[in-house]
Amino acid sequence: MAQSIPVKANDSIIYHIELVHDFSMLPTFLQQLGYGRTQKICIVTDSNVAPLYARDVQDLLEKEFDTVILHTFEAGEHNKNLETVNTLYQTLIEQHFDRQDLLIALGGGVVGDLTGFTAATYLRGIDFIQVPTTLLSQVDSSIGGKTGVDFMQYKNMVGAFYQPKLVYMNLSVLQSLPSRQIVSGMGEIIKHGLIKDDAYYEWLMAHHDAILALEPAVMEEMIARSCDIKREVVEHDPTEKGERALLNFGHTIGHAIEKLCGFSLYHGECVGLGILAAAYLSQKQGNLTKEQLAGISQCLAAFGFQTQIGGISPDAVLSATKSDKKMVGSQVKFILLHTIGDAYIYRELSDAQILDGIRYVCRA
Repeated sequence: MAQSIPVKANDSIIYHIELVHDFSMLPTFLQQLGYGRTQKICIVTDSNVAPLYARDVQDLLEKEFDTVILHTFEAGEHNKNLETVNTLYQTLIEQHFDRQDLLIALGGGVVGDLTGFTAATYLRGIDFIQVPTTLLSQVDSSIGGKTGVDFMQYKNMVGAFYQPKLVYMNLSVLQSLPSRQIVSGMGEIIKHGLIKDDAYYEWLMAHHDAILALEPAVMEEMIARSCDIKREVVEHDPTEKGERALLNFGHTIGHAIEKLCGFSLYHGECVGLGILAAAYLSQKQGNLTKEQLAGISQCLAAFGFQTQIGGISPDAVLSATKSDKKMVGSQVKFILLHTIGDAYIYRELSDAQILDGIRYVCRA
């Protein structure tokens, strides 16, 4: 069963999130958006995804479009940088891509972020669509128009808000994902329930076994609900002036851990640690009960998350939070929970309090 979720800006639909179960409808959706045979298409992917899906997608599109090229870069967060963008610019220039042409981001969050940033900046803007192939990218990075690359050791420091023309989710690709990739995606999914929907959070726990078994109907229901939560937040605050910051729950400490472990942990795995630290700080603020904190820890563990990490200095994590792009002046804009399903922005945490939260999940 396919689903279509419209995403709006100023009460007008700007694109749809299409939840389907194969790639076959992609050419049709592009034609419905007005793309014709003579418009050139560049599929951007990485070395992990290309052997799995690039040829199938290219073959499908070549039946309806005259020029479909493939640009593949080496997989990994360490290649999400301006040097990789430069090689993509070069390909587009050499192949004479103009503003009427189209980029397709086929891959996970790194591919989507980098392709979107390239689209936002090449010729001051060229269309792109997202075809996310990981659970994490399906429920998070492909939605909302955040694009960007890392700069030196600073994650997502260079970027732009730039909306795709379509998000096409082939849910069948999840069946081929390694288990750690599923865990990584669940970090953002659990976050959605914790910040916005306590009933959804409870639903996740109730369907734990079916989710880990990747049962298609349950996965579609879960992904659709997570997409809808993110859609609602993004529509209210497309450029993160206010409410959209709630989506950063778990990310301030999570990003710092991610950087300090040299990206040996996936993004969602680090977010899981950040979620637990933020939940602990919420309990220390008198918001969550000890039982709720224990429940969040149990939920994360049940889905395969580490709830503690060794070998990283808590002081180094605190220092890394100071370079987070969510800083406001000298203050860390932290997201805490009033209760499960109700998050808020808090700017008054001291360094000592943040360090206490870091120590809850980090052992030096």
